[in-house]
Amino acid sequence: MAAAAAASAASPSNSPPPSPPPDPLAKGTMITVSRHYFSEESTEDSHCFHIDIIENMEENYGMFVWPCSIILAEYVWQQRSRFAGKKLVELGAGTSLPGLVAAKVGADVTLTDDLHKPEVLENMRRICNLNKLDCKILGLTWGEWDAPLFELQPDIILGADVFYDSTDFDDLFATVTFLLQNSQGTVFITTYHNRSGHHLIEFLMAKWGLKCLKLLDGFSFIPAQKASSLQGNIQLVEIALDDRTVCQ
Repeated sequence: MAAAAAASAASPSNSPPPSPPPDPLAKGTMITVSRHYFSEESTEDSHCFHIDIIENMEENYGMFVWPCSIILAEYVWQQRSRFAGKKLVELGAGTSLPGLVAAKVGADVTLTDDLHKPEVLENMRRICNLNKLDCKILGLTWGEWDAPLFELQPDIILGADVFYDSTDFDDLFATVTFLLQNSQGTVFITTYHNRSGHHLIEFLMAKWGLKCLKLLDGFSFIPAQKASSLQGNIQLVEIALDDRTVCQ
């Protein structure tokens, strides 16, 4: 599931660093560390930087890298000047690849996942430590109005494959809408598998007073080397508070 993703500005003559060994704190037989590269050429032998992700295939879906996360991370890399210096929150971050790329390019990042999944939050801390990135880690359950939520005023919200279980969609939109209202000009950027049709997300956007700023096929911008290891009908959408702007 987790494919090593592309990378950077080092000379093509420099070979990439070796893949890291499994984290010494990790327990279990299905622990692995995947390396994800980011570069102009999207090749492992010419990379700007890499992100290492600790994955555990025996645990829940918040403990490994999904294709939507790889595509959203690539989008952040390609749009890096837009993210540098911005306050960013990743919802349902799990292994946090998009948020970590944002931190790498200069964003002030808060990574969040379900407050009731301490194993996911702890893995996020270990991944941040492994990559020497200083991100805030916050337990945040969609639809629950805990005090930390009111302190967040992001410029950009990220979410990779957060449209997974339709029973969570309203709680997700409630949280997203609150964050968009709490910070003027904020945008929510998400990638999702188009499992049940974009019409459901369009309906919920209208219900919560939101609009689509941009809708892209996830494979329209990802480098071929990364795309070859991914499957699915993956969309990227940018969402904001409704001012009657239509999808472009």
